[in-house]
Amino acid sequence: MTASTSAAETWTTRRLLHWTTEFFTRKSLDSPRLCAELLLAHVIGCERMRLYMETERPATPEELTMLRGLVERAARHEPIQYLLGEAWFYTRPFTVTPAVLIPRPATERIIEEVLQIARAGPQQEAAMTVIDIGTGSGILAITLAAVLPAARLIATDLSPDALAVARGNASRHGVSNRIEFIEGSLLEPLAGRIPPIRADVLVSNPPYISDSEWEDVAPNVRDYEPASALRAGADGLDFLRPLIAEAHHFINPGGRLLLEIAASQEGAVRALAAANPALSGVCVLRDYEDLPRVLSAKTESHGA
Repeated sequence: MTASTSAAETWTTRRLLHWTTEFFTRKSLDSPRLCAELLLAHVIGCERMRLYMETERPATPEELTMLRGLVERAARHEPIQYLLGEAWFYTRPFTVTPAVLIPRPATERIIEEVLQIARAGPQQEAAMTVIDIGTGSGILAITLAAVLPAARLIATDLSPDALAVARGNASRHGVSNRIEFIEGSLLEPLAGRIPPIRADVLVSNPPYISDSEWEDVAPNVRDYEPASALRAGADGLDFLRPLIAEAHHFINPGGRLLLEIAASQEGAVRALAAANPALSGVCVLRDYEDLPRVLSAKTESHGA
């Protein structure tokens, strides 16, 4: 790909899509055609469908230079979402940077479950308080604030850089005034608050990749996404273990705990939850690929 503009060598939208798709296919990128479309639309500054309405549009030399740089980075498995600075979650666009994880569709299972809880409640979502532990880019807290407009949200994260991204996304979606962002590790930011913080639902998508599984993680994840938001020690339970043991202290009796897990951890997290007498109704919800994905438990008391 060069900046040549001769008649024979003109890089039209059609030609760029064809060349980039083939190149990404050779480099074994997932969804090479989609990646090509996303990058070219980003460079031109248009919607993806516009590419097919102007297939013979010639690229400018500046666009070719910009596209070439992005294609080279994508070929090294740098995530397309970081190159674009944006990813989609539950029909909404979110700003993402290397300080935060890229949203996955599996995490939407938590949103669906919270919505079911809200609809089944005696007061619906009007009195609902939701705590999101390890919010990252803010996808859970912000999406829930958007779909439950009367709910109160509290979101924590250890990383100030991640919280900056989350606050920006909250502003982008017009829910900044309904989410309290707190810096700190896991449940620590909630402890000692007066009055005490209590949620009707506590959600989290914590790190859960074990040391033994780390080398098998795809390079676009392992080499670019923040390891601190992915790795969780020898058995992958370094963050899930304390959440399962202690989160009930910050949930109202009869409330719910929802934690995203690795499919391989179903038995381990069930055992951890069963060992906590403050939890009942333990089950593991399956995601859209029918994999065990979300630990769900009801809280009985704060005395355990």
